[in-house]
Amino acid sequence: MVIIVFGLPGSGKSYFASRLAMHLEAEYVNSDELRMHMLQERNYSEAEKKLVYDAMLSRMTDALTDKKPIVLDATFYKKSIRRRFEQRAAEHHQSIIYIEVTSSEDIIRDRLLSPRVYSEADYDVYLKLKKSAEPLTRDHLVLVSTNNNIVSMLHEALHYIETQP
Repeated sequence: MVIIVFGLPGSGKSYFASRLAMHLEAEYVNSDELRMHMLQERNYSEAEKKLVYDAMLSRMTDALTDKKPIVLDATFYKKSIRRRFEQRAAEHHQSIIYIEVTSSEDIIRDRLLSPRVYSEADYDVYLKLKKSAEPLTRDHLVLVSTNNNIVSMLHEALHYIETQP
């Protein structure tokens, strides 16, 4: 099983995705954490983003080969990025379950004011990605994150996952 949790910086996707992975006893791969471990200096260039997504794709391939569940956590803001993951999953006769996490602009702004362990994204990065993000047009679950609804988000996500073919 491959689950991609995606959304803009500050949406709450990493908080949610890490807990979802624990509930599913799945491997959890966070793009920000991966970037920090891979690169001492980060510039968030297209080449650097490709490097991080390539590493995530490799981890997904290993999980598929080993028939282990995996939760991938990143913005996945471009169709071309998602397509690469979908093609690799299809090679292993698997599909991807997408879960999008969103939040209100006010909550996102507040969250991005506080330092986070792995993410260096600030409100300006959020605004830039918001402009360039390409929406996912296929069926997927959309969850709205507040500051106190993680239990209901997990419940809804687990129900959604159970209903997928």
